[in-house]
Amino acid sequence: MKHYKIAVLAGDGIGPEITREALKVLKLIEERNDVSFELMPAAFGACAYFATGDAFPQATIDICDQADAILKGPIGLSHEESKKIPIDKQPERGALLPMRRRYNTYANFRPVSLPKALAHFSPLKAEIIGEGIDLVIVRELVGGLYFGQKESGINEQGLRYVKETLEYDELQIRRIMHQAFKLASKRRKLLHNIHKSNVLKSSVLWNEVMEEVAVEYPDVTVYNMLVDSAATALCLNPTQFDVMVMENMFGDILSDQGGGILGSLGLMPSACIGDDKAYYEPSHGSAPDIAGKNIANPYSMIGSVAMMLENSFDMADEAKNVWAAMQAVFSDGYSTADLSKAGSGVTMISTEQFGDKVVEKLKAMPKVS
Repeated sequence: MKHYKIAVLAGDGIGPEITREALKVLKLIEERNDVSFELMPAAFGACAYFATGDAFPQATIDICDQADAILKGPIGLSHEESKKIPIDKQPERGALLPMRRRYNTYANFRPVSLPKALAHFSPLKAEIIGEGIDLVIVRELVGGLYFGQKESGINEQGLRYVKETLEYDELQIRRIMHQAFKLASKRRKLLHNIHKSNVLKSSVLWNEVMEEVAVEYPDVTVYNMLVDSAATALCLNPTQFDVMVMENMFGDILSDQGGGILGSLGLMPSACIGDDKAYYEPSHGSAPDIAGKNIANPYSMIGSVAMMLENSFDMADEAKNVWAAMQAVFSDGYSTADLSKAGSGVTMISTEQFGDKVVEKLKAMPKVS
């Protein structure tokens, strides 16, 4: 029997609620397969700061260091609540970025997937969605503006100023390009390279390295697109895309737009992968306004489990079953209040009920041989 250690960082807001449903699925995966999961819970984010004075405390670091993979819930607080934490210790700066840096999880994969049967979730017209949306955004995750040097103060004119540095080297670009090309090779052999080379010199280098890497993948067709054009195209013609690769900030923004064309970031899990460690998380925030109400859909958290099964534990067939189980719950006409409005023709269920129905669907599927 294979045995894996999973660090479970439930996070803030709705994090604990949706994490509970994801763990139900993991328990069933154990029952259906010759595998065991050792779950190691740890505090991370604002909850960790208020308990320890550190959003990524040493005890959590020790657990994550031991883990074969990390399952992370959303973190963060409302704008007003965030003011109770010093700027540099707020969850994103004090926990998330340090974790990415520590484990060098440079490749972020965010699937933007909406089968035709679930098109009613999207704000886009049916003729735009066509037979469904199925693309993956590949985002470089540990470079660029977010990780560059930062400086603020008062300048010689007595004005407050801030300076943040966007920096990439060719190694950082090359490795994320290889990840994107490998993925494209397994899918429709189509890669959109998203950049801003008409303004940013960082994008000029980005494109130079992309062209060097492309030679190694002659079966993949590359389209170059400016990031602002890509933002428009995602709304007007999303089905033209299959794999999109981009730098850190562009990926942050366009992947959230991807959630928008689906109808909610609640339908968007993600994988953050390095050479030695990976963590899996919903793309959405902690939604403090609905925390504790049992109405948050756990799709993105359970989807993150599916991505973990495939990428960290070599259980691709069971991962497909998890995806199918979740989509079957939607297809049966069920939804949660955060995704659908009353009167929309669906039966409203709670966070817990959605998780239970996913488990029921998965139980009914043949076991993977």
